Parts: sequence; structure tokens; C-alpha cells
Amino acid sequence: MSIYLDNNATTPVHPRVAEVIERHLRGAGGNPSSDHPAGREAAAAVARARGQVAVLLGCDATEIVFTGSGSEGNNLALKGIAYAYRDRGRHLVISATEHPAVVAPARFLEREGWELTVVPVGPDGRVRPGDVARALRPDTVLVSIMHSNNETGVMNPVVPIAALCRERGVLFHTDGAQSAGKVPIHVRDDGIDLLTVAGHKMGAPKGVGALFVRGGVKLEPLIHGAGHEGGRRAGTENVPYVAGLGEAAALAREEGLAAFATRVRPLRDRLHGLLTAGIPDLELNGHPTDRLPNTLNVSVPGALGRELLAACPEVEASTGSACHEGEDSPSGVLVAMGLLPERALGALRLTLGLSTSECDVERAAAALLEAVDSRFAG
Repeated sequence: MSIYLDNNATTPVHPRVAEVIERHLRGAGGNPSSDHPAGREAAAAVARARGQVAVLLGCDATEIVFTGSGSEGNNLALKGIAYAYRDRGRHLVISATEHPAVVAPARFLEREGWELTVVPVGPDGRVRPGDVARALRPDTVLVSIMHSNNETGVMNPVVPIAALCRERGVLFHTDGAQSAGKVPIHVRDDGIDLLTVAGHKMGAPKGVGALFVRGGVKLEPLIHGAGHEGGRRAGTENVPYVAGLGEAAALAREEGLAAFATRVRPLRDRLHGLLTAGIPDLELNGHPTDRLPNTLNVSVPGALGRELLAACPEVEASTGSACHEGEDSPSGVLVAMGLLPERALGALRLTLGLSTSECDVERAAAALLEAVDSRFAG
């Protein structure tokens, strides 16, 4: 039986979320914009989900925009702000370890005439607020720094970065796809202006996400049409999946956040300890403590991470970001942290979930250690 340790790539749909989705799929299926019982039922489901996501993030329900994915949310944040505030300035700031869903729209805007500054990260993978401060200019309109990294789990100091942006009158966006549902987020207290959520990273299905947009922040929509989502994203709402995302947000608040802190983190550290005991020169990639409670990124010296995983197919994990698997080229995230290519190529990304058990951890460690022994014995 396989051991799933690739939860940063995607999570299994929670049974309670699946039940909510199925109920709406089998229901009347009205359009939320229609003024009849089926339509009003659908509108109530969307409103309920909007409130559930808002409670998880610490904001008002009117500040939640439902999207089709985390990538769409990031595109809407960067392009929507750039176009809405182009008269104020045409300068953007991102970090060297952003997800491609932030890098690609930023580069697109650069081709369209905006200027882009990419701030570095330290050896621990974290963005330094001082580097962001030095990158800001009078014409900077947006800073986008990810909340936590999908490969290393490293969490950035978003609160001080958001504060310095606010002092300079610059909007601050953070890609919260990996953090939402795993660690507490309170966008209002944290000074965040925009935050992206990806449903399939927190027990909802693929194909649904959300973007928090602070009240009063202008946003040019990417999809034009009728006035859905407060005029910020046209298209009839995907009621079953939106309801599922709402349920996933409620579950995270009820039990998920606590479980990641009290149960998943110790299991992750147990896995790290077992691997270190068998591989004394194993190297941890990323900050030792300021990272997601489920994420372990380690390098096995002298080995290729891809070959190690191929040697133990019962462990379903990755060697870096799942968005660009299959190539023997070092992870851009790890290279940006200053790792040599040899160490980066030996990396394994092992990410636990709410369903990971102690038995899973023991079995995964044994399989990986056996693969390492076989690799060097051969």
C-alpha cells in the first residue's frame, strides 16, 4: 500500500467536503443569480461558503472573490492591481522563490511595460524585510511575497513586510496557497491587502480557489461579463465546488489548524529524525523552525532525489515543486537559496497531511533508507 507524502502538490478531498459537493450536484442546481427557489438556494450556498472562507482568513465575506484556481487568484491579484493602479506607477516587486503562478504574470506585465524587481532570499529561504524596503520606489504599486514556500515550507515574515508596504502606500499581496488551512492567518491583523487560496491544497477539489481583496482596494477583472463576484470576476459560480471550499475552510478552523500544530508537526519531525539517524549527513533545506508544520525538504548527498523515489515507489513524494517534475535540473527555489546544484538535485520534498499516520512515517522512512542503502551499495 502506498504512502502519500505529496500533500503540498495536492490533498485528498476530505469526506465531509465530498458530501457537501455531492449534495449540491444532486440538488436543483440553480443559478445563484436567478430569482426563484432553486436560484436562491444556490445563492445561499455561495454566501455561506464566502462567510466560511472569510472566517478562516479573518476578513469580511464581501472581501472574498471565488476563482477557478490558485493560479487564477495570483493572476487576478497581480494583473488586476497593475491595471487598476497603472496611473499611480508601473513598478512591481516579487521574491526569487515565488511560485510560477506569480512569476509568470509578473513577467507578462514586465513585457507589457511594467518594471519588475526580484528580491533575493537568504540561505534559509526567507525574504528579508530590509531587501523589500530597499526595492520600494515612489512608483511601486504592488509587492507580492509568498506566505510560505511550496517546496521548502519556509514561511516568510509577511507581517513586517506588509507593515513597511503600508507605510510607503504600496499594496501587498501574498500567495497563501500552501499556508491556508495549515497555519493561522488573519489578513486584517497581518496588514495583508490581497491573499490567494487554492482549494485543492486544503481538502477541497481542484478547480476552485479564492482571493481575499481588502475593502477599498481596486481590482481590474481579468474575465469580463456580468457582475458576478462584486464585478471582480465574471462567470456563473461553480456552486458545488464553492460550497466544498467553504466546508474545507470550516473544517480547517474547527480541527485542521490544531491538528497540524499538535499531530502533524511531531510526525514530520519524527520522519526527519528517522532519516537523519540512517543518513547522518542528511541536509535540511530551509529554515529549521519557520516553516509549515507538514513540510520536510532534505537532500541526500551524492544521490539524485528522482532516483531515490523511483527505487521506493511505495512512497509518493516529489523532488521539488510538482509543477515542474521530470527534469534532472536543480530546483530554482533551492538554487535561489544558494544551494549547489549537486545538493539541490539530491532533494526530497516530503509533505504530510491530516491523514498521515505514525505507521506511514515509519514505513516511509524505512523504504527511503533502504533505497539510499541500495543506491550506495550498487
